[in-house]
Amino acid sequence: MFAISLLLSACSLFVPKFERPTVTVAGIQFTGGNLLTQHFRVTLTVQNPNRRALPIKHLAAQLRSGGEEIASGESAQAFTVPAMGAANFDVTITANVALALLQINKHKREHSDVDYEVSGLIDVDLPFLRTIPFHQSGDFGLGETP
Repeated sequence: MFAISLLLSACSLFVPKFERPTVTVAGIQFTGGNLLTQHFRVTLTVQNPNRRALPIKHLAAQLRSGGEEIASGESAQAFTVPAMGAANFDVTITANVALALLQINKHKREHSDVDYEVSGLIDVDLPFLRTIPFHQSGDFGLGETP
């Protein structure tokens, strides 16, 4: 029993403390679509607060408002975020603007803020760490930019 506890405490010395990276939107570009579905290239910035590089294999994200999914997408290629640094990458997003406009119109009639949730998974190529979930929520007034 003593050997097992000694082994576990020794492992904790070699496993570095990991802080979650942050994901923010850096830009959005319309790439085409029709009345029901629109496609955007969204540039995201991943900030890595850790002392080791973060090799990202894949990222998938969903945007919800009022409990309805209004957009989703995923990264097209792998990339690496440097230690204590940041990296930009593109995600192809498919959106239902008609549904988004219905949500905004509902909140406009009720004179309330629009709620949103962005969530997803980052797949990383590190031992002992395969996926990192992320989630951000909030609301914005209709006169503000989210």
